[in-house]
Amino acid sequence: MNQELAGTCLFCQRNADEVPLISVAFRGTDYRICAQHLPLLIHDPSRLEGLLPGAEDLKPADDLD
Repeated sequence: MNQELAGTCLFCQRNADEVPLISVAFRGTDYRICAQHLPLLIHDPSRLEGLLPGAEDLKPADDLD
């Protein structure tokens, strides 16, 4: 992972001075994602393809309404 982006949201590249960031460990690497974009990781991980290695293999959560 690019060190410059290590402290930023993997989707919008905003940092912890701008938005709250959540740490996510995946395949031996730590990533950050902001609260606004966390639903992408849960419900539409394919939108993170090219940003999160292996995102294309992740399945979206089932809706449990």
